[in-house]
This record gives sequence, C-alpha cells and structure tokens, in this order.
Amino acid sequence: MTPTLALTRLPQTDPLEIYRYRDGLYAVDLLTAAITEFDFFTSLAAEPADLAGLTRRFAIAERPADVMLTLFAADGFVAREGGRFHVTATAREHLVSTSPFFLGPYFASLQERPVVRDFVKILRTGQPANWGSFQHQQEWSQAMLTEEFATRFTAAMDCRGVYLGAAMATKIDARGRTRLLDIAGGSGIYACAVVARHPHLRATVFERPPVDEIARQMIAKRGYADKVDVMAGDMFRDTLPTGCDLHLYSNVLHDWDVEKVRPLLGASCRALAPGGTLIIHDAHLNREKTGPLPVAKYSALLMSVTEGKCYSIAELESLLAEAGFRDVHYEPTVADRSIITARKPA
Repeated sequence: MTPTLALTRLPQTDPLEIYRYRDGLYAVDLLTAAITEFDFFTSLAAEPADLAGLTRRFAIAERPADVMLTLFAADGFVAREGGRFHVTATAREHLVSTSPFFLGPYFASLQERPVVRDFVKILRTGQPANWGSFQHQQEWSQAMLTEEFATRFTAAMDCRGVYLGAAMATKIDARGRTRLLDIAGGSGIYACAVVARHPHLRATVFERPPVDEIARQMIAKRGYADKVDVMAGDMFRDTLPTGCDLHLYSNVLHDWDVEKVRPLLGASCRALAPGGTLIIHDAHLNREKTGPLPVAKYSALLMSVTEGKCYSIAELESLLAEAGFRDVHYEPTVADRSIITARKPA
C-alpha cells in the first residue's frame, strides 16, 4: 500500500462504539465520587446553586467541578435554569439519599476504586492524578519528558490518528495554502494525513524533546520525510515559527486549562500568515455544555489525567475572538470529534 493510500482511505466499518468504550472509561468513577464522597445530589436537591456556589459549598476546584456538572447535565441528572443548577426528576428519585429508590449504596461498593479516590483528590485540589492512577507513574505532562513513557504514549495516540486524521483531512479546505504547522503534533500522524489528502502542502511538526525525535522516526517510517519535517520546540516557551498559512492543534488544547490555552491561541495568531487558518481538531461540547454525552464522558477522563478538559464551541469562539481570530466555523468529523476553524485577518 502506498503512503498516500494508507492515510486517505477510511475503514469499511464504523469503530464509534469502540472509541466510546475507551473515551468514556472514567465517567462512572466521577459519578461514584460525587455520590459516595460528597452526596452531591442530595445537597443540590436541597439547595440549587451556580458553579461558583457549588465550588464553595463542597470546597472543590472550578475545572473539575465544571467537568462534573457538564457530565451530569449530559446524563440528564442536572439542569440549569437562570444560571443555577438543580436536580432533575431522575436524580431526585434515584440519586438523592432521602428517596426510597436511592442507589447510593449500590455505588458505595465501588468507592475504593483507585480512580474514584483520585477523582476525590482532583475535585478538591484541581490537580491531575498520576497517569492511569498508577502510584509509580508521574503526572502525564511530566511523564512525557521521559523517553520510555513518551514512546509508548505517542504510539498509542498515533494508532487512533490513522482514522481520525484521515477523516479530519477531508474536512480541511487547503485551497491556496502552502504550509501547515502542526503544533504539539506528537507522532506527526495528523500532519501526514493532511499532506496525504492535500499533496500540494508541506508541513512542519513542532514538538518538544524527546517526542520530536520519535516523530522524525515515525514520519520517515510512514514515508513522508520529504513532505513533513520536525522542529524541536516547546509551544509554551518558544516562539512559533513563521511562514505557515495553516496552523493545527489536534487533540492538544484539551490537555490544558483556559489560562494555558489562551496564550497558545494568541501565539498562533501572531505567527500565522495574514489571512491564514487555524484548525482545532478535538472532541467539542455543544454551546450549552449539555452534551454530547460521549464527549462529556471523555472530558472526565481528560480532567483526571491532564490539566484540561473538553471545551465547548462557545468557549472556543470566545477564546478565538479574544486572540484576534474571525470567521469561526464548526464541522463534525468522526468518532465524536470535530474541527473548529478560524481565520486570521489579512
């Protein structure tokens, strides 16, 4: 099979439910923590509150509280009216301790699961857990500085990119564009998928060590070394290279909280060629942050192991406008993913 064919064809069957098993793995642990540690729904039933009020009441951090409330809204356990959250009829009947149908004891049998205990700590501190809840493992962003973990993790993300990248590339309008900068591009799979679909493009993967060398090897093995190069750099510390009219953040922003996403978007707007396009490829929540449920579940996993979460379309529209971008557009792809594109003014 030629390199181009390998990254432009899509599978004959739909792996959506397989992705959802993996992406939603931690959602039940977050629900269990809320029920067994905080008796969250009983308290909310007695006194509805907004996000800020709930963080004060339970002494929990804003980011994990936001992810938790988004999950429960997508599940149909809470709803928001006038800025305040309240329990739904389903939650009142089954998740409030005074109800004869209360299911708390059913979940209590799971409350010592390691991921549940991690979620209790994350809710209280706002800090991510060790990768996979392994006590011997570092927090993800630190573990990625070690060659052994970075190699394993990059390979894991590369395999899903064969499908997600090919699907993403079909949605990109690359007419009149010449060069893509794939920021924190991991193995380079997404940059390779884009140039496979749009062969007039060249691409640069911007990655910090040791992932930059891993990317060079994987790009060469895939047969794209003549079209995709790699530049070593830290997106938080180093100036992004100029000369590119397409920027891509693929499955990147979801690893970071708002205060780190904001400067990344600003850096892109400064480095991108006038009239250029920024592409954010990720799993995105709807504007109201009431779903989709699979994305809300995935956000729980991300909140556990990274400093980030899944962002809503409205949140990114606001951040992009603040950074100086215009003409924001949303387009679904596959496996609960989508792209959000925005243009830098000419």
